Amino acid sequence: MAEYRKIGGNNVAMQAVLKNGAIYVTDCFREKNLLKSIQGRRWDAKTKAWVVPTTVDTIDALRTIPGRMDSQILHVYERLKQLREDTYTEKLAEHVKPIEPMPLIKNIKPFQHQIKAYNMALMNNSFAFLMEMGTGKSLTAVAVAARRYLRREVCRVLIVAPTSVCPVWPKEFEAALVMKRVAILEGPIVKRIQILNELSEWTNHLQIAVINYEATWRMLDNLIAWKPDMIICDESQRIKNPSAKQSKALHKLGKVARYKLILSGTPVQNAPLDFFSQYKFLDDRVFGTSYYAFRARYARMGGYGNHQVVAYQNLDELIQKAHSIAYRVTKAEALDLPEQVDEFRYCELEPKTQSLYKEIKEESYAELENGEVTVRNVLTKLLRLQQITGGYLKTDEGIEKHVSDAKLNVLQEIVTDIVDAGKKVVIFARFIKEIDAIRSMMDKLKIQYSWIAGEVPIPERGEKVKQFQENPECKVFIAQIQTAGLGITLHAADTAVFYSVDFNYANYSQARARIHRIGQKNNCTYIHLLAKGTIDEKVMEALQKKEDMAKMVVDNWRIYFK
Repeated sequence: MAEYRKIGGNNVAMQAVLKNGAIYVTDCFREKNLLKSIQGRRWDAKTKAWVVPTTVDTIDALRTIPGRMDSQILHVYERLKQLREDTYTEKLAEHVKPIEPMPLIKNIKPFQHQIKAYNMALMNNSFAFLMEMGTGKSLTAVAVAARRYLRREVCRVLIVAPTSVCPVWPKEFEAALVMKRVAILEGPIVKRIQILNELSEWTNHLQIAVINYEATWRMLDNLIAWKPDMIICDESQRIKNPSAKQSKALHKLGKVARYKLILSGTPVQNAPLDFFSQYKFLDDRVFGTSYYAFRARYARMGGYGNHQVVAYQNLDELIQKAHSIAYRVTKAEALDLPEQVDEFRYCELEPKTQSLYKEIKEESYAELENGEVTVRNVLTKLLRLQQITGGYLKTDEGIEKHVSDAKLNVLQEIVTDIVDAGKKVVIFARFIKEIDAIRSMMDKLKIQYSWIAGEVPIPERGEKVKQFQENPECKVFIAQIQTAGLGITLHAADTAVFYSVDFNYANYSQARARIHRIGQKNNCTYIHLLAKGTIDEKVMEALQKKEDMAKMVVDNWRIYFK
């Protein structure tokens, strides 16, 4: 029954009706300030109505206004309220069983947190797995997609992921107990379109297309025409910038699919405002479609031209809204993963290299002291020092000169000890010259290895990982930290050596998680190679404090050149 109220004996003519999934509100001039406070509202000049999203919070606000409300709205309200309560109850439950069996191969036994995430994702058409790296969010997403296929809710799934993670998804779907066909859309755009068209011919299978973020906007029309029933955004923090082309492409794609998932262990890398763009794709009813309205609600602006965020506000509300369709779990909360132990191995640069290091450090200090101190300038000079500790220095002519074997000699000792013990090891390094030197050393030692760096073609990377994971003779995996830090599993080893690191804590943390994942049965050991008395120690000190140097070097640049 429609609601109807009076004020002071006069009928108030506010009308609210359900139309095309939204609520149209008319004759409500007196309450326009309340309507303007609703996130996601817009004015429709054609119907002279405020159009607001159909959510529990919106309907709660409208129910405070005297007038008429369509009975359909009240029915939707009760259903949405019950869904919210069911989702909340599932989160708090100590022990749960799958709503429907998880269609996974028999040797996979999901953990309780995965079952919870699976159940909640099936309850909600749009849902977020805000699960820390290594907690099995990809496998859970596979189970959800497979179950929806068996329900006849979806037949086409689009997975958007970082380039380095795309080759992982076909392997993830091997666990699904359904007829499926997985295709990675790669190569020139013409070839990608051809692959997508060929995938469409598998009408009796669950069709899964995997594409990297950077390519989505380039073939957006083709992806929309393909009409995916479900979209999975892996590492969704990649679309946190609402003005980026790949973000805008996902926002449009999100309107096509009925079912959506976002997967991220770090959904808020820089600021709470990072939620907006990800949720605009996932369900724009949560935070609306206007970034500026969202920012005005949750941030206070200041600084030059009033364009800088100086503080945040209403964060409890923001988290409550975000988590209304999300499940957050950390490793500590989810399962008993092995302990992690850090070790530090020091080396001393050769005398000539020490002199070179000191000379460049003093020159860098003087240039910064007498010049412009910017993040770029400081990091560039620190990077040059770090190159020296790794054994190389780029001259003014652009030639990379070999200057040290100090770290390489220590690494040889460590690797030899581990391999002689019959175990495997992962080696992370930042620079290509370091990777080349490590590979050359493995060749001389006749140790079989696999490797990934930026120059390794994307289609070959999955096989590189497989070789290390499954071949008992392949003892070493060499990885460029920026390239192999996301999306791959290397738990055939329980020891990782950081030959060098970059200045970004997120990259360092992601690299650590390659061996510390579900399936790891041993304690994980991380060995850090540090050149004594150099920038290595300062960088590692910052990373141990979980600090991102790019955010602090301008104010504290002098401590890195002492």
